[in-house]
Amino acid sequence: TVTLMTQYMVTRPLYSEDAFADVHEKIHRHHKTVRHHVKQYFTCDLKRAKNAALSLLPFIGWMRIYQLKEWLLSDIVSGVSTGLVAVLQGLAYSLLASLPPWYGLFTAFFPVIVYFFLGTSRHISVGAFPVLSLMVGAVVTRLVPDEGPPVNITGFEGLTSDEQRVMVAASVTFLMGIMQLTMGLLQVGFIVMYLSDTLVSGFTTAAAVHILVSQLKFVLGLVVPGLSGPLSIVYTLEKIFVQIEKTNVCDLVTSILIMVVVFIVKEINDRYKAKLPVPIPIEVIMTVIACGVSYAFNFRVNYKVDVVGRIPVGYESPMGPNMQIFGQTAVEAFPMAIVGFAVAFSVAKVYSVKHDYIIDGNQELIAFGASNIIGAAFKSFAASTALSRSAVQESTGGKTQIAGLLSALIVMVVTLAIGFLLEPLPKSVLGAVVIVNLKGMLMQIREVPYLWRRDRPDCVVWVVTCLASILLGLDLGLAVGLGIELLTVVFRAQFPRCSVLANITGTDIYKDRKDYMSIYEPEGVKIFRIPSPIFFANIDFFRGKLVEAVGFNPLRVLRKRNKALRMIRKLLKKGELQMTSVSSGVNWNSELPANIHVPRVDVHSLILDFSAVSFLDISALKGLKAALKELIRVEVEVYIVACDAYILKKLHSCMFFDDEVKSSMFFLTLHDAMLHILEKHPVNSENTKVCEKV
Repeated sequence: TVTLMTQYMVTRPLYSEDAFADVHEKIHRHHKTVRHHVKQYFTCDLKRAKNAALSLLPFIGWMRIYQLKEWLLSDIVSGVSTGLVAVLQGLAYSLLASLPPWYGLFTAFFPVIVYFFLGTSRHISVGAFPVLSLMVGAVVTRLVPDEGPPVNITGFEGLTSDEQRVMVAASVTFLMGIMQLTMGLLQVGFIVMYLSDTLVSGFTTAAAVHILVSQLKFVLGLVVPGLSGPLSIVYTLEKIFVQIEKTNVCDLVTSILIMVVVFIVKEINDRYKAKLPVPIPIEVIMTVIACGVSYAFNFRVNYKVDVVGRIPVGYESPMGPNMQIFGQTAVEAFPMAIVGFAVAFSVAKVYSVKHDYIIDGNQELIAFGASNIIGAAFKSFAASTALSRSAVQESTGGKTQIAGLLSALIVMVVTLAIGFLLEPLPKSVLGAVVIVNLKGMLMQIREVPYLWRRDRPDCVVWVVTCLASILLGLDLGLAVGLGIELLTVVFRAQFPRCSVLANITGTDIYKDRKDYMSIYEPEGVKIFRIPSPIFFANIDFFRGKLVEAVGFNPLRVLRKRNKALRMIRKLLKKGELQMTSVSSGVNWNSELPANIHVPRVDVHSLILDFSAVSFLDISALKGLKAALKELIRVEVEVYIVACDAYILKKLHSCMFFDDEVKSSMFFLTLHDAMLHILEKHPVNSENTKVCEKV
């Protein structure tokens, strides 16, 4: 079969930038001043007030389009299913935060209520997130350790160890909420863009390892103090293995049984999710069974199993944050604020794309900030979203945050009425549920071979972030990962892959000369492309690569020529050499008299492709001008093509042009410059096949 290719032919004049500007008049655009922007920002009318209200209270928007008959039943089913999972995960993730289990129920209630009014996502389930819970736990155990006295903080007097821990968790959550709310009000939701998918993947994998290790003491039934700081994971493992012979067999068997059953049923849920009306709530089922068995056989007394124990009925009185704890935890609160928002926003973005609606990053920051502030006042700890819980809310048919509101009501019923039924639940069951839910995060390690083959700098970011987070702790690990990520961006921009281009025979297309066989390179012409901005950090690299491309150092050639010229004039003065005139010019590529040698320059024209150059700073302008002058002074004509209009404007405003470096060297396209060169320096060759000017 013969494939017919679409062809096109364009007949137009050859354009330099100056010629194009002369022929085509530009529209003068009026740029608004800062004063105008400020005035417009603070101007208020009815329309802006309405939009502001809808933006601040997004639930009004979707409540107005709520389809009662089609959506309500789905939201009820989803809300009940999510509520049951939220109860279980709230209890389990409290252990990660080193708090009494029932405080997880507060986290599954208060933030959900606030997010209902302020959040823009209709599908995420707000509440405890294991990584955040672990970060809270690290702060809690640092200020109120299991062994030894707590840090000297005003307000700890007369409080039990658990009450002190609750105060620390609530205060750091309050501070985290203030940070998120402030970032939202300042419209800096874009900050999450600095956390790449690779960095988040490596970080959450490390967090999964920390969570796994932290739950081993519950699975094995051991008493291991909570540790925080660099190498805490190593010390924790050491303490576990030192007393491994004290393992509670009942806890271990129960945990293994729970993990195996939950894992198998979850795999069935994944494989047959298209056929199942709702996923089987296996964690809830196994928890109910474990509660019943533990109560029937009195695990706590007969087998020395550590159980959830007394769950107080109702909610506790609100309390204000401790300002002294703010000062002690500010460094940890900021990464918690970023991680909590980044995870929630990435999950919300997935569901917004799937269900075709818009989420607002800044409003999400405001929603989570307010959720954490109000939640902390009622003694809940850091809230974000858990992927598994959000998946339950969405997969069971949840359409809006009505499902989230109903899940909070389920949690409230447990807190106010039936919490006592969970008192015999072994903590090892909660630990097993947490561990089995780590599968998704732990399996992210499979990305490493793929990244190594496809993008090694990204692979380095993943590995370094993961290892640093495991060994140094999640807060320091995140900082190290972010630093490495920014370094890779700098290195990519500082050392870009420059290339020499050539014409694809018979076309107006130019590609890397190393990649194609059928190319045309006119003698004496070089085309150099730099695929990045040019700035202070890479201007020297750019000039070095340019010297490699043309095959000579123009400054060295210029010095040699000046030295040769002085020798020729000296010989003329002595009468040892006869020439009509030196000032008329010397053909430096011909044989010079008196065995005078200078480096040969075979390039008469150089084209710089600026199509990928997005900006130039002042250092780059100076370096570029110096490089151009060096080339011009050794009789190389330089042309710059496809330059961004903003850069051209900046060159004019910075007085870039003079008697040597002229604006006439700028051409609209690479092919325009090539045709201009061929017209100026005709090439006599029968093999020349290039799209010519008509």
